[in-house]
Amino acid sequence: MRALVLRAFGVEPLVEEVPDPEPPADGVVLRVAASGLCRSDWHAYAGHDGDVVPPQVLGHELAGVVERVGPEVARWRPGDRVTTPFVCGCGRCATCRGGDPQVCPHQRQPGFTDDGSLAERVALHHADANLVALPAVEDGGPTDVAAAALGCRTATAYRALGGRARLRPGESVVVLGCGGVGLSAVVLARAMGAGTVVAVDVSPAALARARELGADVVVDASAAAGPGVDGGDRSSRGGLGGDGPVAAAVRDATGGGAAVAVEALGSEATLAQGLWSLRRRGRLVQVGLLPPGPDGAGRPRVALDRAISHELDLLGSHGMAAADYPGLLALVASGALDPGALVGEVLPLAHAGRALVELPRRTAAGVVVVEPWR
Repeated sequence: MRALVLRAFGVEPLVEEVPDPEPPADGVVLRVAASGLCRSDWHAYAGHDGDVVPPQVLGHELAGVVERVGPEVARWRPGDRVTTPFVCGCGRCATCRGGDPQVCPHQRQPGFTDDGSLAERVALHHADANLVALPAVEDGGPTDVAAAALGCRTATAYRALGGRARLRPGESVVVLGCGGVGLSAVVLARAMGAGTVVAVDVSPAALARARELGADVVVDASAAAGPGVDGGDRSSRGGLGGDGPVAAAVRDATGGGAAVAVEALGSEATLAQGLWSLRRRGRLVQVGLLPPGPDGAGRPRVALDRAISHELDLLGSHGMAAADYPGLLALVASGALDPGALVGEVLPLAHAGRALVELPRRTAAGVVVVEPWR
């Protein structure tokens, strides 16, 4: 089969002919219909993820059709149209049995611990615990491309707002970073009955798209920060630079501060902005992955004095369990969520490597989806 293979960190992966995967005993092989390109894939390419060991096929946001099943699989048959969370919990440990497979200590992840979905076929482990049936399009289900856009980004945003922040109708939300996760969070906040929704980014195109998708207010972080500040929102207050014009703009737009902040970029500056944008007793959900700092790990400085004085909750969010997909798919079927509206480009496999390398510099709004069969 053809697959996009990462041979060395920081070197553009190329399409190669590789052996077809075999189904694990408890898993399946899917024929990949569509696979998203995600910032997490870029972190893997850049060498920021210790689970990735080249040569590696990347890709973890996917929709496809079951082709082969392992002998221990009971729920799935060839021909089934499915998707999967990017974290495949084992389904057997105490964490999984407790309802939290997205943080399973024995998890497998396509594109990270295992070869991924930027290929014509992909093998997935723990199929009975993780695969999610996709309804037919005529029955209200998403297209293959839209299902790939649901991928880690929309699913992660859904859990961040619902499962972690426990967003209540009427509460204000600020989304920091309007890439795939951020735009998904804007759409979902609107669909879940949020009050004022504020979107923050440095890209005019991303902010325009956020407004089209339901943001009431958009804040251009680069303009707010002023010349020479590069969007960092630096000021003499707050030490880490969070209490600057971006946070002030959010507080003004939300009548004193947002109830929920979603950090969807992965930077110390936007994390600080998120904390200073919150009202008292607000909740910040950290979704963006932080690149390694000087100590070799994503350990940002955090304005804990602000968190203590305002009793803020700082919550991590890591994907979503398969059991939570019915609620997300119900939003699609009802028309409240259109994942296809989040898609910016649909590319053939041959263009995926270059698109991956250029992902951090991409100025166009919307999710990039690859069709590996092309």
